[in-house]
Amino acid sequence: MTKKRKSSSRSALVILTLLLASSGALRLGMGVGQAMANSGDAAATEPAAAAVQCAEPPVALAKALSAREVEVDAKEAAMADRMAALALAEEAITKRLVELEGAEAQLKDTLALADGAAEKDLTQLTSVYEAMKPAEAASLFEAMAPEFAAGFLSRMQPDIAAALLSRIKPDKAYSISLLIAGRNALVPKG
Repeated sequence: MTKKRKSSSRSALVILTLLLASSGALRLGMGVGQAMANSGDAAATEPAAAAVQCAEPPVALAKALSAREVEVDAKEAAMADRMAALALAEEAITKRLVELEGAEAQLKDTLALADGAAEKDLTQLTSVYEAMKPAEAASLFEAMAPEFAAGFLSRMQPDIAAALLSRIKPDKAYSISLLIAGRNALVPKG
């Protein structure tokens, strides 16, 4: 065996010896106490007196236990009421969540329809501008806000957009070109 094992074995034996000795001392002490209690006439009369004194405490204990039982019953009733109220609230919340989910789905459908209709309108209007003569369309685009005009020009076919942009005043054409070029400048890359 190694030194470490010998040391741990010895300490375990010492602890076991101390536990056994303590157990023996406790048993010996209990036996002495009982022997002293059984010896003597004075001790024989004391149990009768103790019995007389103990007659009232059980009644007081019974009253205290009854009062405690009433208190516990009241708390249990209050707790049951709270649990019932929480169950009702949870049921109402669950019902509301189902209603909200239905409303959200309906709203998504409505938004999808609106987005589709708006996209269709923009596509149709872009086609109208593409079909116009460049000189006529240029006068319309000069009257538009640059942001609005940039949106249509970016949707047009490149050759038609180029012909139209070449007929717009240079400062307005520059503003529109700048908006189109910078539209995706802040989009994260990578």
